[in-house]
Amino acid sequence: MREQHLVSDDTPERSVLARLILPDTPAPEDPLEELHGLATTAGTQVVGELIQRRASAEHGTYLGKGKVEELRLLVEKTKADVVIFDNELTPGQIRNLEKATGAKVLDRTELILDIFAAGARTYESRLAVELAQLEYTLPRLKRMWTHLSRQAMGVGMRGPGEKQLEVDRRLAQKRIHDLKQELGKVESRRERQVASRKEAPTVSLVGYTNAGKSTLMNALTEAGVQAADKLFATLDTRTRRWYLAHWGTVLLSDTVGFIRDLPHSLVASFKSTLEETRQADLLLHVADASNANVFDQISAVYKVLSELEIEEKDTLLVLNKIDAIKSPAMLNRVLDRYPNAIPVSAKSVKGLEMLTEAVGEALGREFLDLDIDVDPGDGKLLAYLAAKGEIVSQHFGADVVNVRVKMPVAAMGPARKSAISIRPAGTGTFAPVESPVEPPVDTPATDVA
Repeated sequence: MREQHLVSDDTPERSVLARLILPDTPAPEDPLEELHGLATTAGTQVVGELIQRRASAEHGTYLGKGKVEELRLLVEKTKADVVIFDNELTPGQIRNLEKATGAKVLDRTELILDIFAAGARTYESRLAVELAQLEYTLPRLKRMWTHLSRQAMGVGMRGPGEKQLEVDRRLAQKRIHDLKQELGKVESRRERQVASRKEAPTVSLVGYTNAGKSTLMNALTEAGVQAADKLFATLDTRTRRWYLAHWGTVLLSDTVGFIRDLPHSLVASFKSTLEETRQADLLLHVADASNANVFDQISAVYKVLSELEIEEKDTLLVLNKIDAIKSPAMLNRVLDRYPNAIPVSAKSVKGLEMLTEAVGEALGREFLDLDIDVDPGDGKLLAYLAAKGEIVSQHFGADVVNVRVKMPVAAMGPARKSAISIRPAGTGTFAPVESPVEPPVDTPATDVA
C-alpha cells in the first residue's frame, strides 16, 4: 500500500480503488498509481485496492461475480465510504455495485469532474465544470431519483402526471442550454482578447497533469503562480511576459493539465479556457521524464490536442524533472524515441538556457516578414492578413494595397493564392517566397492511451 497523504478534513472519506484491465487496454506496472493520485487529490483516504484482469466486462456489475463479492468484503473490512473505479461505468453498473457493496460508487469520469469542481476559481472555469457535470449527470438522473414516486394526483393535477425525474431532466436540459450560451459568449470574448495581443508572439505550455508546467513557468518568468505536487493544481490559464535573449518579449501561458481518458464533455467545456493554446504561435509540450509511464502520458496529451484540433502547431517537447530520474538509461530511452526533445529541470533550472535558445529559433522559423501586394477590392484577404498576421504598415494606391506584415508560415496558404505579389520585407522588386520546409515536429507515440 502506498503512503497516504491526507489533504482534506480531519475525517476524510475512506476509499477503495478498483480497476478492470481488459486485454486491449495497456496497463502500467502499477495500474492504480494514477487513480491513487486522483483519489488523494479529491480528499479521500485510500484504504484498499482491487484489480481484476478479464476478457470482457460483466454487463451488470462490470466486475465478475467473484470479484464483486471480494470487493464487498474489502469495503466491509476497511469500512470504506466510497469505491472509485478507474473505468467508465454505466448508470446500471453503478447502481448494481452500490447495492452489492453498500458503499457509494464513482467512476473515473465522475472523480475527475469532482476534482475540477473543487479547484475551479474563475467564473469561466466554473461554468465549464458545471456544464460538464450536467452533461455527465443527465443520462444518470434515473439512478439518482429511483427513491421518488410519481407526483400525487388530485384536483389540479389530473393529466399526464409527470415524474420528478422528468421535471429534473427538463430543468437540467434548460440549464445546459443556458450554460452553452453563456460559455459561447465567454469564448467569443476570449477569442477577441487573445487575438488582440499583437505586441508579442505567444507560447503556451501544455502537458500531462503534474508534469511541472507551473514550476517551469515560475522558473522562466518568476510569475509566482501556484505550483503544487498534485494532479490538476492549475485549472485556469495564466499568461506572463517572458524575455528571450536575442529575441525580445514573448507571452507565456500556463494551461490546465491533461490526463488519460479525459472526459470529452470536459474537453469541450474547457475550449474557451484553452483559447491561449489554440491561438499560440508555439506549444511547449512538458512531459515528466521521471515517470515510468511517460510514453503513455505524451500520447495522451497528443490525443487531447487532436480533439481540440490544434495538434498541427509547431511543438517543442520538453522533458522535465530530469533531476528526479533514477538512471541515465531511463532518460536515454525517451530521447531515443524523441531525439529533438529538450531535457530540463524546472526545479533546479538545469537546461533552461538551452530551452530558451530553442524557443527563439522555433519562433524565428515560424514567422516571415513580408511585403504583400493586394487588390484593393480583395477585402477578404486584407481582413485575413489582419487576423492572422501582425500588420506593420499599409500603403493604399490606386491599383494596389501594399501590406507589410509579419505572418506565421502555417497561415500563408490563402495569401499565396490571392495576393498580387509576395516578397521579403524591404525588397524593392517582386521576389516570390518559396514555401519553406516545415520544421520537424515530434509525433505522438503509436501506443495511444
